[in-house]
Amino acid sequence: MPSPRVLVVRAPGTNCDEETAYAWQLAGARPEIWHIARVLDDPPALRQFQILTIPGGFSYGDDLGAGRVLATRLGQILAEGVRDLCERGGLVLGICNGFQVLVRSGLLPGDPRLGPATLARNDSGQFEDRWTRLRPTPGRTPFLTDDQPISMPAAHGEGKFLMSNSDALDRLESAGLAVLHYVDRDGQPTLDYPANPSGTSRGIAGICDPTGRILGLMPHPERNVLPWHDPGWTRRRSLPVAGAGLRLFRNAVQAFD
Repeated sequence: MPSPRVLVVRAPGTNCDEETAYAWQLAGARPEIWHIARVLDDPPALRQFQILTIPGGFSYGDDLGAGRVLATRLGQILAEGVRDLCERGGLVLGICNGFQVLVRSGLLPGDPRLGPATLARNDSGQFEDRWTRLRPTPGRTPFLTDDQPISMPAAHGEGKFLMSNSDALDRLESAGLAVLHYVDRDGQPTLDYPANPSGTSRGIAGICDPTGRILGLMPHPERNVLPWHDPGWTRRRSLPVAGAGLRLFRNAVQAFD
């Protein structure tokens, strides 16, 4: 099967589109970057692609809240196209601001029985830009196929994942939808700062929808795709073939083999 085509959507204020496209290219996909206006002018064009990606940044300046304006535009025009994409086996990835967009558009958590979710201001009250360690839960989404920890940087001011109450979080976790957690040095989910930079509930750093086709996460896998992206690379005796974040993109591409 030919390599999957990936649509990376950019909007005013997006600043990670080229890095995300490069990560998809390294993983063996065929990425294209389209401005949101082009997508909205021709919604059926989404049928040309197998993967939709909403990258990080500050879409529309986050003037009404992180990701809110882009979520509104996507939700009104592309909801049907995204559903069609997933039904034909496609994938959707939202990174940082893209995760915020997916949550605020209702595509995540993706099941009304789970109740609403949001991403709130970090407990620190400030923008957090630091490296984090994540533990994936494999088997629920094609993006994650093993449980080996992944290091990648987080860079956000509104990354605290919240749901209406603890029962809703219980349902989310019982359904296996909390697929990425911030972990401590022992590999356990943590609420402690700075390992959990936002104070997010139960250490949740990323979730998928019930189909597993839609994944959103706050840290940036596209910022750790080359061996020397990791800040500790100069202290290693030998370098890995690629940065740990590239696994997520490769897993998605291999799902189309």
